[in-house]
Amino acid sequence: MEIIQIVGVGIVAAILAVTVKQQNAEIGLLIGICGSILIFFMIMPKLGAVVQVFNTLSTKLNTDATYIGIILKIVGIAYIAEFGAQICSDAGENAIASKIDLGGKVLVMLLSAPILLGLMSLVGNVLP
Repeated sequence: MEIIQIVGVGIVAAILAVTVKQQNAEIGLLIGICGSILIFFMIMPKLGAVVQVFNTLSTKLNTDATYIGIILKIVGIAYIAEFGAQICSDAGENAIASKIDLGGKVLVMLLSAPILLGLMSLVGNVLP
């Protein structure tokens, strides 16, 4: 089970970071960031399978692949923004973390505009 590996890496990185922070805070922070990045790279290959599932679903439902692509980009932006914000928060930079969150939200709104416009058009066609 891959989740056990992911949790194991997280626990080991956390224990190392906490232990090392007592002697050298900067090295402890770097250990935490490296552990986070390692976990991120461990889950990256699984994202390809998720994309494949969405493509299959889009084909079976005869949906426009453009919308599925937009949704995947939105989810990706949300995950990456959250990941970056959490790393900044762990480093004690909450102001930067909140700006990353804001940037992610703005990009999500920007990417969701075509979906919202399509939905409004559909509602406009249905209503007399």
